[in-house]
Amino acid sequence: MDRNIRTVDDVLKLLDGLFAPGADRWTVGGAGWWDGFYADRSKPVPFFVAKPDENLVGYLDENLIAPGRALDLGCGPGRNALHLAAAGFQVDAVDLSPTAIAWAQERAREAGAEIRFHCGDAFALTDPDWGGPYDLVHDSGCFHHLPPHRRVSYLALLDRVLAPGGHLSLTCFAAGAMGSELPDEAFYQQSALHGGLAYTPESLRWVFSDLTEVELRRMCDEPPESGLFGEPFLWTALFRRDR
Repeated sequence: MDRNIRTVDDVLKLLDGLFAPGADRWTVGGAGWWDGFYADRSKPVPFFVAKPDENLVGYLDENLIAPGRALDLGCGPGRNALHLAAAGFQVDAVDLSPTAIAWAQERAREAGAEIRFHCGDAFALTDPDWGGPYDLVHDSGCFHHLPPHRRVSYLALLDRVLAPGGHLSLTCFAAGAMGSELPDEAFYQQSALHGGLAYTPESLRWVFSDLTEVELRRMCDEPPESGLFGEPFLWTALFRRDR
């Protein structure tokens, strides 16, 4: 007889285990799937290109955010981390995939950028140097791969590392365009995330209701010749922590 549930973290880990191993994209156990995803750099994946998110560039151009200390969650090959470093940010970047981190480090060396990369689970970072506070947390495609219960971990991470007056810059699947629109409980019944969760503006505002909305819109559709990344099946949002 096992009675292993004592803390919130115990509950979260129990819920993690309700998903089929092949559905895991958010724990260190999912690193192998992401390694396979990033292994072939020639694949026509839109965000493999070394282009920053158009919304992130816009926030800087419009002075909605200013250089400071930044955390890039799920940084992948580092395209946004590189742009933040070039804009004057002190950048920490984290990803589950060793293959993605190696690619990002290669790009950083080629650009002469000083970025600290960490391979691992952002929710489990224990190094005090990675504890923030950060003036910007940028997430381009991490949030929508989390199962519903891990929103608790995500919000706890923001509470821990986002500085007062700091911003969360988010890009995630837009309902009606990309991602699963099943209700939260259905993901546990089916032990799968179906490629990621779709969100409506209302659901994003509810999840991040402790933050102040600065902007929430669909991402601009950037043509191939653009120097920016933009896909209209995504929401872009900028939220500010006021306390």
